[in-house]
Amino acid sequence: MKSLKEYIFEAKEKKVAIGHFNISTIDALWAIYGAAKKLDLPVIIGVSEGEREYVGVRAIAKVVRDIRENNNYPIFLNADHTYSYEKVQEAVDAGFDAVIIDGAQLSFDENISLTKKSLTYAKNKNPDVLIEGELGYIGTSSKVLTEIPKGAALDSASMTSPEQAKKFVESTGVDLLAPAVGNIHGMLAVGHDPRLDIPRIKAISEATGIPLVLHGGSGTVDEDFVSAIDAGVAVVHINTELRVAYTKALQAEFEKNPGEVAPYKYFKPAAAALGKVVEDRLKLFNKIVS
Repeated sequence: MKSLKEYIFEAKEKKVAIGHFNISTIDALWAIYGAAKKLDLPVIIGVSEGEREYVGVRAIAKVVRDIRENNNYPIFLNADHTYSYEKVQEAVDAGFDAVIIDGAQLSFDENISLTKKSLTYAKNKNPDVLIEGELGYIGTSSKVLTEIPKGAALDSASMTSPEQAKKFVESTGVDLLAPAVGNIHGMLAVGHDPRLDIPRIKAISEATGIPLVLHGGSGTVDEDFVSAIDAGVAVVHINTELRVAYTKALQAEFEKNPGEVAPYKYFKPAAAALGKVVEDRLKLFNKIVS
């Protein structure tokens, strides 16, 4: 089996993208794995600091590794949005395949310092672990929004510039970069999220020479996904869309069967709804027409 790095670079070369989907529950993990396996595509499971605290850092690492090894399937685990050196250490020590060091709210120099320190520890512990840096603030919450996150970089002056990105990558040595290119975390309750700056994505990709990661994919129009992938995005993060699909299906199941008390029974429709979103997104990211 190829490494996660090989899959990502292969995706970049083919102008497709690997789907990164967050989980909070074990049934969501199985639903994502099932959708990816159906399409025979590699997939990344993401867990934020809050999600890791809920599912257990070492527990989720062992489960994902077990699925990969016992099924010989390319499913990988990423420590999504990790804000401190200590949390980076925790994820790396647990055996995660990748870690995002999110210093987007720090100054440029502080972001570089935290990222370099974290990367040094990670690579010394496991040279194969992928380290992703984040440059440019796009909000922090994967939820349905009534307004754009305050402070989100949505104009040319505040979005990540190719020059900044190049300096950041050269200064830190990160494997992957998540820039601010018009994307936001979460998704607006009404309408679509802001449109992505595709020329900027292309310029950043050319300036850095490494695969780019699109965060805050939920709420983005399909056309922008395709264009962003063609421009250099090799990994796309989806979380809020999954949460919405899961919650709506769960609420419908409670209304349909209010007397049901067996969790595995009312969780099934919710997981199935989540899996459908994953399947549809994977098809789009990989230009599969069906």
